[in-house]
Amino acid sequence: MHAKIEKIIQYWRKRADSYSQENIEELAGSSTSFWLRELEQLLPNKKNIKILDIGTGPGFLAIVLSKAGYDVTGIDCTDTMLEEARHNAKQYHVSIAFKNQKAEMLDYQDESIDVIVNRNLTWNLVDPKLAYAEWYRVLKPSGKLIIFDANWYHYLYSDSLRKAYEDDRENVKQAKIFDHNIGDNFEQMENIAKELPMTLYQRPSWDMHALKEVGFQDVTYDTQVFQRVWTREEKINYASTPLFEIIAVK
Repeated sequence: MHAKIEKIIQYWRKRADSYSQENIEELAGSSTSFWLRELEQLLPNKKNIKILDIGTGPGFLAIVLSKAGYDVTGIDCTDTMLEEARHNAKQYHVSIAFKNQKAEMLDYQDESIDVIVNRNLTWNLVDPKLAYAEWYRVLKPSGKLIIFDANWYHYLYSDSLRKAYEDDRENVKQAKIFDHNIGDNFEQMENIAKELPMTLYQRPSWDMHALKEVGFQDVTYDTQVFQRVWTREEKINYASTPLFEIIAVK
């Protein structure tokens, strides 16, 4: 497990700069308002709540939430990602604590956090169920977990999804927009994805079962959230892999 985690950290360490640039473009574009509207509907109360953005990467969700007045801390296990996050937060004049911690091993006391959010994280975990149990541990009673993710790289094991993925690439080309699935070390990420459990499990049904097993009582999902938070460019790029949303209450 440790070796796999280190391999993932090394990959994202190299990707930090280019991934941060994508986040910067998101923050400067229409994505910010889309995401803020979605988050504010899920988090109407801004006072006296502590939010953890786990797998914060270059800090997109943390910055969006902080700009809106929420008390948020960003956590990531990759040092270069945290450097990018701190730089990006400074550009937006928000004060956010960014900490180097693993999603499966948080340095927080039991029942000390009100809300946990993350985006495109669970698919990238070596032991997502262990992470879910850890997140359950640190959440307060009635605390809320908000997950945004997709069935990333499932095309590696499905001919029909591979065809749909290739159609996405062609549609991107026809639309003359940037292809988010072509870039440095992309083949390396595919090789890593082949070793990750979430590449094989159908989601969010797997998550619903796993979250209830670790103790969450009220678990719901929304497979249409991509329609609300993605830009036109993202919808074309990832048409075969739509984003879903999971809400779990302790």
